[in-house]
Amino acid sequence: MRSLASTLPSTFTTSTARRLGVHSRELYAWRDGGEVVELSRGVFRRGDAPAASWPDLLAVAHRAPRAIVCGVSAAAVHDLTDELPAMVQIAVPTPAHPPRIAYPPTMVLRFDEATFELGLSLVEAAPEEPVRIYDPARTVVDLLRLRHRFGESVAYGALHRYLRRREAKPARLLEYAAALGVRGPMRHALDVASAR
Repeated sequence: MRSLASTLPSTFTTSTARRLGVHSRELYAWRDGGEVVELSRGVFRRGDAPAASWPDLLAVAHRAPRAIVCGVSAAAVHDLTDELPAMVQIAVPTPAHPPRIAYPPTMVLRFDEATFELGLSLVEAAPEEPVRIYDPARTVVDLLRLRHRFGESVAYGALHRYLRRREAKPARLLEYAAALGVRGPMRHALDVASAR
């Protein structure tokens, strides 16, 4: 059996393995022998790879490369909430066909294509393996505009945590909120937060 280290990246898909000449039988033998771990259908991680900080995000990113981690999932990564979402929450642009990912459990939200990449940043889900995620300011604005879905306490809690940070930029919140059509609610939330 050939060495994994010389042929495959730390996280890879079945199609990547095939392109590198690995037969499906060999790949599943590695999985059954514990040399690779299957993170999601068709997404594998080498057993000798460095530990992943966010393995579920890594798996989903390989299944849906254009998607962006959002909502409570992004808030958890940015330490804007203590909640751990039961599902990985991702956004896709409105016209895109939403991916169907059973494991890890995934919630897909459709965001307007014109503002889809507003606030896009990256998080290292594993060493040298970045995943697309909304930055903290965009995450706060999204939680506020989707508070009917995620809950007001999550949205306002994230806003308060964000504002306590030295690097907080209330003007950026208002800029994003204006682009996303919720400037009024964000202005009101900031006024309430500053009155405390």
